[in-house]
Amino acid sequence: MASICEQVEQGKTSWPELVGETGECAANTIKKENKLVNTRIILEGTIIPLIYICDRVLVWVDNEGITVTTPTIG
Repeated sequence: MASICEQVEQGKTSWPELVGETGECAANTIKKENKLVNTRIILEGTIIPLIYICDRVLVWVDNEGITVTTPTIG
């Protein structure tokens, strides 16, 4: 049986088309397109440990809630 990381990476792993969308819209689209990932909306400039987590997608947003970087698994 494949590990969770192998299963997650068989689906879509990045969403460049979501840059410019609201963070909530981006998170919902990501969950719809890869049901195995967990999304977190993070305010740009927030300091968090950048540890690779294979079933996590960080959605970085600006002060207005707009996605500013390509959401990618990790």
